[in-house]
Amino acid sequence: MDRETLRRLELLNQLKLTEDEKQDVLSFFELREGEHKCLEAIDTENTERMVHVLPVMTVVREDKVVKTFEREDLQRQAPETDEGYWCVPKVME
Repeated sequence: MDRETLRRLELLNQLKLTEDEKQDVLSFFELREGEHKCLEAIDTENTERMVHVLPVMTVVREDKVVKTFEREDLQRQAPETDEGYWCVPKVME
């Protein structure tokens, strides 16, 4: 990143950086560019592409419909029910 790009980004993002802050940003991106060049120098011609570092296996279970409770059992604990529905106090007037 050069000073002109940084100036345009300041305007675009409505920022006002001090000279020290500008220098910090430029130094940061200069280091990143050096790291990028170092990575680009690595020969990856025979390297297989991958999405995850570790192999990912999707465990799929059989989809079975199972009734885990009975409505009547749950409503037995309710203070009041009406035609299969729970009765609760009003929250709003």
